[in-house]
Amino acid sequence: MKAPSPLASAGYRGDIRGAAKSGGKRMLRLIKALLVLFIGLHALIYALQNLANITQAHAALGYVLSGVDHQVYPRTLFFNLSDPAVHWAALALVIAGEVAIGFFGFKGAWDMVAARGGTKEEFHRAKRAGVWAAAIALLIWFGFFMTFGAAFFQMWQTEVGAGSLEGAFFYAMASAITMLFVSLTDD
Repeated sequence: MKAPSPLASAGYRGDIRGAAKSGGKRMLRLIKALLVLFIGLHALIYALQNLANITQAHAALGYVLSGVDHQVYPRTLFFNLSDPAVHWAALALVIAGEVAIGFFGFKGAWDMVAARGGTKEEFHRAKRAGVWAAAIALLIWFGFFMTFGAAFFQMWQTEVGAGSLEGAFFYAMASAITMLFVSLTDD
């Protein structure tokens, strides 16, 4: 039996548009895998930077959670947290989330690259870990930093808090857009 030609394997059936369409689909799938990889890589780099600067990360988080130097809104309707043990627990939760994002981002990218030549259903199943990476990123950066940090603990009032909030916003939005692009577009 004769092996199929490279053109036939690429989707070419006597019409150059078929080959271009198949190549475009594979390219789009590869781009999606790379975006998921970047979500994971981004979070893993943050986790490693936090671990390399663990004392400073703990101090920065404690500074924000304790409400120190909040001058625009000096009172809170809720409460501040000044217990260092709670600060360590919050930091551990953030770092664990970042590591989880990294794991699911790398796994998602791997699965998507492996399934890039498969059927639509196979590739859709391969997206699962990548969507988890983006979803956990949204929970960490939107949920923890923007909802609890910015709204509840008013972290925007200090330079340290505002810098963290700005970074969290960028990463949350990039993760949300990537998740929508990866999960909702037809490929």
